[in-house]
Amino acid sequence: MTSSVSPVGTQQSSMFCFQCQESAGGTGCTIKGVCGKPHDVANLQDLLIYVLKGISFLSIDARLPEVLEKRISVFIMDSLFATITNANFDRDVFIAKIREALALRADVRSHWDERHSGDDAALPDAAVWLADNEASFDAKAKQVGVLATTDPDIRSLRELLIYGLKGMAAYTYHAFHLNHSDAAIDLFMRRALASTLDDALTADDLVALVMETGKFGVEAMSLLDRANTGTYGHPEVTRVNIGVRDRPGILISGHDLKDLEELLRQTEGTGVDVYTHSEMLPAHYYPAFKKYEHFVGNYGNAWWQQTTEFAAFNGPVLMTTNCIVPPKSSYMDRIYTTGNTGYPGVRHIPEGPEGQPKDFSEIIARAKRCSPPTELENGEIVGGFAHHTVTGIADQVVDAVKTGAIKRFFVMAGCDGRMKSRNYYTEFAQELPGDTVILTAGCAKYKYNKLELGEIGGIPRVLDAGQCNDSYSLAVIALKLKEILGLEDINELPISYNIAWYEQKAVIVLLALLYLGVRNIHLGPTLPAFLSPNVANILVEKFGIGGITNVEDDMKMFLGA
Repeated sequence: MTSSVSPVGTQQSSMFCFQCQESAGGTGCTIKGVCGKPHDVANLQDLLIYVLKGISFLSIDARLPEVLEKRISVFIMDSLFATITNANFDRDVFIAKIREALALRADVRSHWDERHSGDDAALPDAAVWLADNEASFDAKAKQVGVLATTDPDIRSLRELLIYGLKGMAAYTYHAFHLNHSDAAIDLFMRRALASTLDDALTADDLVALVMETGKFGVEAMSLLDRANTGTYGHPEVTRVNIGVRDRPGILISGHDLKDLEELLRQTEGTGVDVYTHSEMLPAHYYPAFKKYEHFVGNYGNAWWQQTTEFAAFNGPVLMTTNCIVPPKSSYMDRIYTTGNTGYPGVRHIPEGPEGQPKDFSEIIARAKRCSPPTELENGEIVGGFAHHTVTGIADQVVDAVKTGAIKRFFVMAGCDGRMKSRNYYTEFAQELPGDTVILTAGCAKYKYNKLELGEIGGIPRVLDAGQCNDSYSLAVIALKLKEILGLEDINELPISYNIAWYEQKAVIVLLALLYLGVRNIHLGPTLPAFLSPNVANILVEKFGIGGITNVEDDMKMFLGA
């Protein structure tokens, strides 16, 4: 592969970040993140990842005690998750994490030295750089960001790899907190991070690593699926209330089912209701949560509408993972963060002591002083079509395919976002013929899950598998249909992929699908800015990756009209 001219140059500006779909100008944010991330926080996130690379490099070739192996795995997973788009905006958090990373690296280095006699010449800078003050952190951070890799194709592949790891870390983080882990995944993440320090690796070497990331992405999603279903049961078809009751409430958003479980337990019998927002909607599908009478329903829509919806909710809001938007003054004093989420000036609920539950008493007390939520809408939406449910009705689905009642499935999973161009997905869903079915997961569903699209022989035309965390279900469903229909190739299925993406969990889902052999996936509303022209061409030529244009033309392209 030959290098192309970089669209952004190679000099480090005040910051450079192009990891999300809304990257400024379609190339990258250089002054402040479109997400609201300040330049210094963006740079410190880069520095944290740089030190993680050093830890990873050292750990691969050292004999480490089991307790240190676990510390490394948990810290890398936790730190990568904290750098996902819209997760944490708090400078102090990243200063503390960098200090912790340097201390952890020192422990790993002591074991590396036992095998290598302290030969610094054999070590990359990420494994030896030291500093003990914020000014030094800030200075170094400007030198080790994305643009430190000058070749645009190598840069593109390294970042594609790292963003896949960030998404993978999100899945393993949730699984870990439900007592599920996989040492092979953890070790791969370290090997992949360390590989980005190796200038001898060619573009072809990195493409192979990116595909291996997809392999472990499938494993990570399977791990989380087992953790969720083993703890809370298999999702069931559920009608979820979208109205409100006349009692004070707490709104919980994000992806962390463990946090929801602890909140429901602590609010039981208090007179305080609990509502989900955005990605937490699929919690209603799990049997374990249905016993809570004060678990009322879902309030509002996708993450990007939270600034108006949180204001209207009136009660406190708990953000459990990424997708926080810089809060407005109208609710700044009643929003809380926990886990890897953070924002300056927002109160943070810490982990419980020695494995004990988090203490949500402050949020509950605050809720009791608040008015009930202002109703935004009423009615119900239906979901719960994860792989266990759909494979349970596989014969019915296959019969509908064989009789022609269902002509085609459209996987319209992924993310929602602020750009008006995303209305394309609403229009696309509305224009799909009545003999098609939408398979979805993630907050992309909010573009069409409240439309009246009807059913086909009792099968809803929108089958919602859950969160972006549940995208694994869509792969399992496809593989099950392939098996039942006796097909040799997953691409022979009557399934088209028209996926909206926003952040790094969508990246690992994409890589997982590519590893499973899925071709001709279309991504929108724009292709990732971190794909150099040459890398984009590889994805087009090898996997048939494409973008979107307009509803009319794309409908003809997908349906062959």
